[in-house]
Amino acid sequence: MSEHDQIPDQIETTRALMRQKLGGGGATLKDALRKRGSRLPRRVRSQINELAEAETFATHPRLRFTLDATALTKAATGAQDHLNAIDLSDRRKGWWLGMLGGLAFNFLLATTLLIIVLIWRGYV
Repeated sequence: MSEHDQIPDQIETTRALMRQKLGGGGATLKDALRKRGSRLPRRVRSQINELAEAETFATHPRLRFTLDATALTKAATGAQDHLNAIDLSDRRKGWWLGMLGGLAFNFLLATTLLIIVLIWRGYV
């Protein structure tokens, strides 16, 4: 199987990884990038955008040979490496810790303001 024949498989693998790791997704890679691309670094987003632009040509049996297979393979490998490195449990844990940290800060702020008001009014 030549490199040109592997391009549609790499695009589909990248789209499936985006759906699995970032949630949601669309019918095409361009839709998935539009919906969840803001969560990715600029370098990975540009690699996935390069794959998304080649997606329509990659499915056509003759136009697929006009694509730069080595560049697209390199872009797919880089994007897939980044998406495979995303740890979903760590993201979930980070979200909960961020929410609890914000809640603790608000509780401390409210308690401090209450003490300041009580001192100002002369109750303490």
